Amino acid sequence: MSVSFGKCKSVLITGSSRGLGLQMVKNLAKSSDRPATIIATARNPTASMDLQELSKTYPGVHIVPLDVVSEHSVSSAMEEVRSIVGSEGLNCLINNAAINISTDINTVSVDAMMKTFQSNTVAPLFVTKAFLPLLQAAAAQSSGMGIHRAAVINMSSILGSIQSNWGDSATFKSYAYRTSKAALNMVTRCLAADLGSNGILCISLHPGWVKTDMGGPNADLTVEESVSNMLAVITNLTDKDHGGFKDYSGKDLPW
Repeated sequence: MSVSFGKCKSVLITGSSRGLGLQMVKNLAKSSDRPATIIATARNPTASMDLQELSKTYPGVHIVPLDVVSEHSVSSAMEEVRSIVGSEGLNCLINNAAINISTDINTVSVDAMMKTFQSNTVAPLFVTKAFLPLLQAAAAQSSGMGIHRAAVINMSSILGSIQSNWGDSATFKSYAYRTSKAALNMVTRCLAADLGSNGILCISLHPGWVKTDMGGPNADLTVEESVSNMLAVITNLTDKDHGGFKDYSGKDLPW
């Protein structure tokens, strides 16, 4: 699949200081067929030298501080993004920021559950809600469905699949992470049901098991492999994919 983000004027990626988020910014910034405006958000962007370097090297890369679990930070970021994109609005929001606190039946705690749920489920919903006016502004200027118009991409995980959490696939134990991603999939479906009439495409996307700080060194995919595949999937999304759950290769996943 080809990656053609040129038809998408603006993209915002949360959790861009490292891992998948940073690689997405890199790939898009370096692409010959790229969005004019790439907004990279992170809780503490000044601490990411890679992100700072990208914004200095490539035109149209904007760094905006955003702590997704802070209402004040989300509100401030939205105003800053509004001043960047103007009346054209925001074409693509990628809710990538997430945490993973390791929790099996012996170690799971109320605190771990609540923190993970806030970051991985509640935050993507309220970030989307905050940026909705900008997504609606973009959607009003085009037709059809896809990143050329307006899209919300929620970075989920096959670990959030209730159907898949059985047998061999149940060997990865994490009550907090699995539950938060299953709930995020429901958030995606709820958003899809509500925003489809506005022409805003909503989807859950599984990046694969990736060699990141979260995925660990034994994972199947490099960050580069996962991101290049995911961007190809995102660029080819249509109304048929609205409300769906896919992986980095474009395969439909079981809920």
